[in-house]
Amino acid sequence: MQTFQQSYRGLGLLMRLNWDRALSSFMILLALTAGAWIASF
Repeated sequence: MQTFQQSYRGLGLLMRLNWDRALSSFMILLALTAGAWIASF
């Protein structure tokens, strides 16, 4: 149980550190998709 809590805490720290990077890459992907959709008209 203690090992599970430590690994969960490490995963949460990893998610907090990489949250801005994941969000920015998602926004870039969303902008490219929106640009391709607008260009198709």
